[in-house]
Amino acid sequence: MMQTSSPPTPKGIWKVIFASSAGTVIEWYDFYIFGALATTLASKFYNTGTPIGDIIAWLGTFAVGFLVRPFGAIVFGRIGDLVGRKFTYLITITIMGSCTFLIGLLPTQDVLGAWAGIILITMRILQGLALGGQYGGAATFVAEHAPQGKRGFYTSWIQTTATFGLLISLGVILITRISLGEADFNEWGWRLPFMASILLVILSLWIRRALKESPLFQQLKDTKAVSKNPLKESFANPYNLRWVLIALFGATMGQGVVWYTGQFYALFYLQKIFNTPLIDSNLIVGAALLLSMPFFVFFGSLSDRIGRKKVMLSGMLLAVLTYYPIYGLMAAFAPTDPGQHFLFAYIGYNPVILGLLVFIQVIYVTMVYGPIAAFLVELFPTKIRYTSMSLPYHIGNGVFGGLVPMIGLILINATGNDFAGLWWPMAIAGICLVVGFLLIKETNKVDISDASTSISVKHEADKRALDR
Repeated sequence: MMQTSSPPTPKGIWKVIFASSAGTVIEWYDFYIFGALATTLASKFYNTGTPIGDIIAWLGTFAVGFLVRPFGAIVFGRIGDLVGRKFTYLITITIMGSCTFLIGLLPTQDVLGAWAGIILITMRILQGLALGGQYGGAATFVAEHAPQGKRGFYTSWIQTTATFGLLISLGVILITRISLGEADFNEWGWRLPFMASILLVILSLWIRRALKESPLFQQLKDTKAVSKNPLKESFANPYNLRWVLIALFGATMGQGVVWYTGQFYALFYLQKIFNTPLIDSNLIVGAALLLSMPFFVFFGSLSDRIGRKKVMLSGMLLAVLTYYPIYGLMAAFAPTDPGQHFLFAYIGYNPVILGLLVFIQVIYVTMVYGPIAAFLVELFPTKIRYTSMSLPYHIGNGVFGGLVPMIGLILINATGNDFAGLWWPMAIAGICLVVGFLLIKETNKVDISDASTSISVKHEADKRALDR
């Protein structure tokens, strides 16, 4: 008799969530370490002639890791739909963690010259490819275990782990910096946060090794219904491709820019535009992240009741309407007068208010990010879900979102306007808001265990019925 996997017990679903989340924390910890140390390490690997040029080069290297994420989504998404979810993200976590550890050992340009930057870019490419395969695996794995009606709630726990990864990275940097002192940290101590990731990787692999395949994918394997060509079925099928594009231009690109503005760009602004000390800026952002983490679950659960679309688009709308006033207030409460203001004159340094303003931005992040995993999973059928959802997610986050810091800095330098860095996320979120409002279908009632009820499959069936 054929053996099929059964849905997990309530205790079992939490084991799945914990195992999937552990790897996601590590993957994002690795990425965040690189971004958070930009001002410390840029001139150690690049020599453009100016400090700001070195930072742009560093952010360019940072962006490379994001730009290759869609290719990782294609490669590892295909493996995930052909071989399985578990096997694929075991590979991605190993690649990601190994590269981070090696960056901690990499000699700087003083030793290797230009080769230091070249090798660093290579490591970032491998990291980006791995991360491109990681998220789709984690989100799909949890969603395919979750009971109907609670998919937003359960998958939103994965969403907290990206922020948790940032929080851990900030904590590790802060502890290392305080323990060693500024001189030793800048000289060699920066390597320790990179090297520490290998311990997290070993822990994650140990946790994940005992997991079974998701019940929905196992059922496909047992019935020999696994896709033979997930890339063709995902992107050559015009009906499915339509929903891939709607997912990108109506959800993930707006989610990506809001996410990176609230968590990465806020930290960059504090440090480079408003001249907030390293320790203060990390504490401000860290406190905001810690306080906001429960809201990922709140908005994920809310999306189970009122719909994914309403929650996500509301977050984008708030971001578009309030980013300028928020950053105007941040300028008013910066450590020193930045010289440029919007609506508010300079008042004086107040880290508590700065923390509150970052917290508000991260609330927007929780609104757009909490429901996104459930939304993407519900768009596509099980046999091509990993591939179909991974590409729009990683283009939206890796390209549109990942370029927020670099494009923002370029706009600031080109215009001389400190607030010009907000134009890109506001424009992208605004476009996504319109497209999403007009084209996104609500998905929270979709039963993903039924191959005929994903949004893309229903659309194709409806279209064929009309044609007849």
